[in-house]
Amino acid sequence: MIHPTAIVHPNANIDRGVEIGPYCVVGENVAIGRGSVLQSHVVVNGWTTIGEDCTIFPFATLGAASQDKKYHGERAYTRIGSRTTIREYVSIQRATGEDQVTAVGDDCLLLAYVHIAHNCIVGDEVTMSNLAHLAGHCIIEDNAVIGGMTGLHQFTRVGSYAMVGGASRLTRDVPPFFLVVGNPAEPYGLNSVGLRRARFSPEERAEIKKFYKILYGSKLNLSQAIEAMKAEAVTASGKHMIAFLEGESQQGILLK
Repeated sequence: MIHPTAIVHPNANIDRGVEIGPYCVVGENVAIGRGSVLQSHVVVNGWTTIGEDCTIFPFATLGAASQDKKYHGERAYTRIGSRTTIREYVSIQRATGEDQVTAVGDDCLLLAYVHIAHNCIVGDEVTMSNLAHLAGHCIIEDNAVIGGMTGLHQFTRVGSYAMVGGASRLTRDVPPFFLVVGNPAEPYGLNSVGLRRARFSPEERAEIKKFYKILYGSKLNLSQAIEAMKAEAVTASGKHMIAFLEGESQQGILLK
């Protein structure tokens, strides 16, 4: 179902059941999965793959050339998972570097004017509210929430089930399960509502709370805090937090 005003390259790989609305433009190296809908005025170019059952609202642009000055036209990819909703004026740009990837996972919700820059990796079930912007090379883990009008510095990481409040400026990595907000962002406790909605067990929530107190309520430095957490870790969630804190970080962990 391709509207007669849409321009679709004959080499594009369009699966069954895809709807391409008025004035959309789809490039040569684009693949769109079964059941996805481009409503109108959507531009998809570059080496871009869109999964199944996605809905893309008017004036979104996917796979455009990176705004990075180091990008010189090399083949680089944009990948969108399945069942992801992309609202009006969202821009998701291809990566910089030969065969590098900008990726958005499954079941994400990207509200109007979200920007995801080159080489970002966004996990599954991530919500980004209106005007949230990621600079290059950011990593957003599964189930994280980024509030509206929030900006992330390049190479920043946000852990799973973390929530970054609206109108925040984030220049450090946010550990999983925590709530941060502000300009600059500061920690404000657990993402308690998100953890309950996700049906985290009482044991998991208690361990996450204990680790928050170790990280932010003690006088331990980061290395000492990690060792203290290792001595207490029992749940998979606690162990995931330790792995995040020990992971490669170019910006450092957000501390008070």
